[in-house]
Amino acid sequence: MSGAGRYEPRSMLGKVVHEFEETAIAVMLGAMTLLTFVNVIMRYVFNSMVIWGLEVVLILFAWLVLFGIPYAFKVTANLGVDVILNIVSPRTRYALSLLAAILCIVYALLIAKGAWDYWAPFAGLQQTTGHWFPTGFDPDTRDRAFFETDQVPMLEWLRWLEGAINQGETYSKLPRMIPYLILPISAALMLLRIVQVTIRIARGDQTSIIVSHEVEDALDEIAKNRRGEA
Repeated sequence: MSGAGRYEPRSMLGKVVHEFEETAIAVMLGAMTLLTFVNVIMRYVFNSMVIWGLEVVLILFAWLVLFGIPYAFKVTANLGVDVILNIVSPRTRYALSLLAAILCIVYALLIAKGAWDYWAPFAGLQQTTGHWFPTGFDPDTRDRAFFETDQVPMLEWLRWLEGAINQGETYSKLPRMIPYLILPISAALMLLRIVQVTIRIARGDQTSIIVSHEVEDALDEIAKNRRGEA
């Protein structure tokens, strides 16, 4: 039974999803770096700049962080304090880890409701009712689908959104519902990953929802390998 539960995809679908997530994170990070580099060169060499570059970088940074949160839950990369877990009995450690995972599920449900309620008006959809958990949809939700980004130009292949959510009115800039879409996506993925972690803890496949001492174990393994090569 592993301490932190290093993630290894077991099915073909799991491998495809895992590779997609890692590729998406790498692409976002690379695009941010490239756009920043191009703007620096254009600013100091050509005395001009890609005017929408900074806003795109900010959007990509937000996507990178929010997309990375559920990924971190999946691969057990979240840092945490495990002092108490290390001094209690295995049975108590199991109970505390399972309780922590269940509390994380409750927290993720709250995040999911908040994420939907924030994003929905920008997509011409209704917010949910209920203070903590959704009890229905609010028909009086204020439509914010006409809100646009500040500088990012509208993409031609997204013009169908004008008739779908903006009552046929044209967008001069990219609608905000596009960059804000990461909110419900990230919340849904985070909930899914925490549920999967909770199941693994319940089955005994891992003992904690945090990274624990996996880094120390990896360093020890590297040191042993080097001694063996010597």
